[in-house]
Parts: sequence; C-alpha cells; structure tokens
Amino acid sequence: MENFDALQNINTLLSNGETDNARNELIKLLDQYKKEHIEYTPLLNHLIREVGLFPYIKSEHATWQDQFTYEAFKVNIGGEEKTLHLEQSGLLKKLLDGTNIAVSAPTSFGKSFVIDAFIAIKQPRNVVIILPTIALLDETRRRIHKKFSNQYRIITTSDIELGEKNILILTAERAISYINRLDSIDILIVDEFYKADYEFDKERSPALLKAIISFSEKSQQRYFLAPNINSISPNPFTEDMEFVKVDFNTVYLEIHNLYHETKNKKELKEAKLLEILGPNIEKTLIYAGQPNEIKKVIAFLSANYEVVNSMLLDQFAEWLSSNYHSDWNLPDSIKKGIGVHNGKIHRPLSNIQVSLFEESNGINTILSTSSIIEGVNTSAENVILWSKAYLNFFSYKNVIGRGGRMFKHFVGNIYVLATPPTEEETTLEIPFPDKLIGDASEDKITLSGELKEKSDKYRFEMNQLLGVDAYLELRNAGNLQSTNSDLIKKIATTLKANPNSWNSLKMLNSHDPEMWTDVLYKILKFNTINSVKHATFVRFTQVLSMNWSSNIKELIDLVEGIDIDTFFDLERQVAFKLASIINDINVIYQSLYGNSIDVSSFVAKASHAFLPSVVYQLEEYGLPRMISKKIHASGLINFENESLTIHTCIDDFLSIGQESLISEVEGLEPFDHYIINHFYEGITPSTTTP
Repeated sequence: MENFDALQNINTLLSNGETDNARNELIKLLDQYKKEHIEYTPLLNHLIREVGLFPYIKSEHATWQDQFTYEAFKVNIGGEEKTLHLEQSGLLKKLLDGTNIAVSAPTSFGKSFVIDAFIAIKQPRNVVIILPTIALLDETRRRIHKKFSNQYRIITTSDIELGEKNILILTAERAISYINRLDSIDILIVDEFYKADYEFDKERSPALLKAIISFSEKSQQRYFLAPNINSISPNPFTEDMEFVKVDFNTVYLEIHNLYHETKNKKELKEAKLLEILGPNIEKTLIYAGQPNEIKKVIAFLSANYEVVNSMLLDQFAEWLSSNYHSDWNLPDSIKKGIGVHNGKIHRPLSNIQVSLFEESNGINTILSTSSIIEGVNTSAENVILWSKAYLNFFSYKNVIGRGGRMFKHFVGNIYVLATPPTEEETTLEIPFPDKLIGDASEDKITLSGELKEKSDKYRFEMNQLLGVDAYLELRNAGNLQSTNSDLIKKIATTLKANPNSWNSLKMLNSHDPEMWTDVLYKILKFNTINSVKHATFVRFTQVLSMNWSSNIKELIDLVEGIDIDTFFDLERQVAFKLASIINDINVIYQSLYGNSIDVSSFVAKASHAFLPSVVYQLEEYGLPRMISKKIHASGLINFENESLTIHTCIDDFLSIGQESLISEVEGLEPFDHYIINHFYEGITPSTTTP
C-alpha cells in the first residue's frame, strides 16, 4: 500500500505538470526498490516512461507500449546498443541534424552516450575532443578506444601521425600542435567549456580559447558541454551556436545541510565527519579544497581508523613505499582505505586510485581538491563538503554533482559541513582576452573595432621585431606554444636587443647538466616559474635529467628542500612550462638568426620529463615508469628505440599479451600485476565492431 501511495503521488505530480518533481520522487522510489529487491510493476514502468527515464524501464515487467519506447530509443553507442533517455535523444537528434550546440546539463546526464552515438551513427572522418585535464583525457580515451579503435586512430598525445580516420582526444595545449595538420574536422567537441571563461579558470582559459579559435574555422560542426550554466553572454566564440539548458536529473541528490551544527569549527566538523562515515565506510568523496587541508583530514581520519582487511590495498601501499618515498604519508592512509586525488599527484597514481575506488575491496574514501570534480566519472554514494575553499556557487554545484550515478546509486547523499556559497545564476562571459591578441585574425573570428586595432598594432610590432609576416608564419604553422602574446613579444624584444648574450642557449645541447646552469637562470627571468626559488628549480631540472636511470627517491634526495609533493609539482612544470618557453625562445631565435643554434632536442627531452617519450606517454595510459623500466630491462620492448611511437608500442603490448608479459618480466611486485591488468583493459579493443 505504501508503494501504491508513492506511485499515486508521482502520478498526481505529473497530472499537475510538475514533471521535475515527479522525476525526483520516482528516482527515490527506484532507490527503495533496488535496496529492498522489489520487482518492478507495469505501473512503475509506465511512470518511468512518463518522466522520460527510458533506460530505467525493465521491459520484462512492462506493457507493450512501454517496451516499444524502451526499444525505440535504443541507439548504437559503439559496438553495443543503449537506450537513451528523453533529453539525450533530443540532443542527439540536433547533432545529427548538423546543429552547433552549447549545452548545459547536470553531471549525471550521461553526455558520453550522446557523443558515442553520434560517432557510431554519423561515422565522421575527423573528430576532435578537447578536455581540461589529463585524468579526464585518460578516462575518455579508455572508453573511446574500446569502442572505436577498430575503425579510428585514437590520438591523445602530440606529434602522432594521423590516420585515414581519427579521433583526437586532447587537452587544449596539445590540440594546438594539430591545428595545421587537419584539413577539416567533422565535429569539434569541447567538454567543460566553461573553462573558456577566464573567471572560472585563469590558467587554462587562454589555451582553450586559442584552440577554439583555431579549430572552429575548420570544423563543420561544434558541440560544447558544461554543467550548471544558466546563460552565455554574447561573445565571438559561441555566436552561431544554439544554447541548450537541460535540467534533467537521472539521480536524486539528498542534501544534508549540517553546517549549522558544525559552525565551521574544526572539532565539531571532525566529530560530524566520523558520525557520517560510521564504522562501515561507504564509497565517499570528501572535498577538502586544497592539498594542505587534505593532509590535515587524512591525519585525523588515519588516527581514528584501523587498517582495513584488504590484501589489494596492502599491496598498493607496499608498492607506493618501495617506488616513491618512505616518508610519504599516502601508503599509510591507503592501508586504511583512504585515497587522495589532486592535480599535482603523479598521473598514474590518480588513475590507479580512481580504479581502486570502483573496487569493492579497494579504496572507500577519496579526499580531493577540485581535480576530481572536473569530469572524472567516479561513482560515489556519498559526497562530503568539508571545506568551501575555492568554491563559488557554480563549483559547489559541480562538487555535489559527483554524488549518485545511473543504475548504481539512484540517490546521492550530500553532507555539507561548511557553509555553502550563496545561490546565484551562472552566466558565462567570454570576452576576447588581450593575452591572445596575437592569435586574432579576421579569418578565424569576428573582430570588433577595438580588438582589430589591438590586433593590427600587435602584428605591426612583431613585424618590426621579426620581419614582415614572420610572426604570422610562425603562428600559423603552430610553432609557438605559449598562449600569452605579451610573453611572445617580450621574448622577441629581448632576443633582438641582446643577440650575443643568447648564444649560450646552445649549452642546453650539452650532455653535462651542469653546463645548463647559466642559460636556465636567464630563461627563468621571464618569470615562468614562481613556486620555488630559481636555484632550486635549476638544480631540480639538472637532477631530473637522470629520470630514466634513477628512481624517484634517489632524485628527491639529490635536491635539497623538496619532498614528494614538490617533486610532482616541479616535474610537471619542467614538462609543461619550461619546455614550452624554451621552445618559443628557440623558434624566435631561429626566426631572427637562422638555424645556427637549435635546442629542439632539449625541448623534446624536457617535455617528456627526460624519460623516453613513449614511457612518459604510457603513464597517461596508467602504466607507471617503474614498470616500463622492468619491461625495458627484460628486452620485451626497447623504449630507447627512437622510432618507437605510442601506437606501435601499444601494438607490441597487444602482440605480447598480458599473461606472457607478466611471466617474462622479472622483478614484478604483486601490485604490478593489478596495474598491468588495468593497463591492458584500457588498450584492448572491444571484440564487437561498431
């Protein structure tokens, strides 16, 4: 009778036109059915159809009309058919009709199904998918590779040869290197496109806008996605796109506002945290705001929890201790089922921890900065807002949107321990930034009068420095990596004024890292590195040159005053910031003075953190360098072979096979087997052809 009353209430809400409320009540009822193992009835299936949640229909207990709907909304998403819900189907139809769409949809919407269905149905030749983070890139690659690698070359790194049909899954910075290598693009997909707004992501916005500018002119169609956007102000980047706001949840968020009780006091918050987690910790994400706060919460939880009974976690903890640093606190927290996810941690470690979070005997709790809310498809029944650091209302909505997941957790429990930001509507403002003025041109984007004046002035100044049209040739060829036009002009001005003093650039070609010292100090005067003293960064760069021959603990011990977290941060800065600015110095020097000096080989080494390029790229696939070193030592794959590419390497792995690799590589630790299995899952194509 209780369920009948609930069904009747849902039907009444539908009759009154309150579809969103009806959908929420229905999702809560489905959660009850799941937990109590109650069979679906024809009436329940009918109401599921009425609210548009077609994938939730169980056809064996449905009327023929509801069964027909379930089948009618099935589409090929790459080797398998899935039933789309009402709003997914509507978006897919618009895309198939050729519409340019900027869509705002909830985190639980299921956007990947729409993208995969479009590729499977439309069979485009070239697809470019731009993502904000390496973690999201890897997740998307694994999904796309399984479904479409039999038909497409899947490209996730720079400087890979294009195939006949390509799906490029790239960060904005990497995408730029392909601008002039693609004659045409069938569809440009930008995920988390709100990061184009400088107010939302000051670091990534310029590179993303540069990629959007450059690829848009070659794209037959564009599809931009973001959560929780109310409107988009007129701007030159989305002016011909239809904005679609979708308020369609597939899960229900049960929000528990506890900040009145905790009063933002540490002791009260800690007590409430233990109460929420209880003795049997469920899968829980804790947003802690910043790395230092993560350390404090980990220390508190570790002091209050015992080691969990999990051989898998014990093996992971032992692996971390032996391969990273004995002073690191992560191995101890892993033994207690607590993981860490932030933007600075080593790439494969984020990948591994997300995988372990999905395991029943794996990690139960992950403490995170904003890194885990940027599209990583974790499945958490509980989300705890410990801190409101770096959160506005938009990002707060993104954090709590991590709760719940289709079919797995109908209801996500959100526990708010810190005062949430004031509710407000989110409007994207995407003006053309001055930093990109050097990339503005009438053939790529409509320029306003003032913007055109700035662009013409910048072009004139660069012509004065480099020669007529020399800058345009460099820009159009994609040779310059910086997204800061002022920095490019500063480099050109400095090199033009002091040509002889930059002859020392050639010292970067020395095999003796000590010979790099003076020129590295000179490069750092462009203020690209601010996190540590220049002396520390120069020393770190020199020590990092031994990355392939030494282990991480040895490298850390050679640089005074750094720990494991600093190592992660500085390695990333060498590979991205330092390599990028030296590339641009090298390119501009050659434009001014010819090829008498060329340090492109140093740029290539630095951009791969002085590891063999394929070893560095494999870390994004979830294979850490420690295992690659053992594979190299076994003779199975020669990672020092300069002709080896990531694609030929993947072919080698598939040819060897997982079992043979494990049996033939000496010195593998128990947890290496888990990592290798996870790695193979991500490179093995589906046996079903799309």
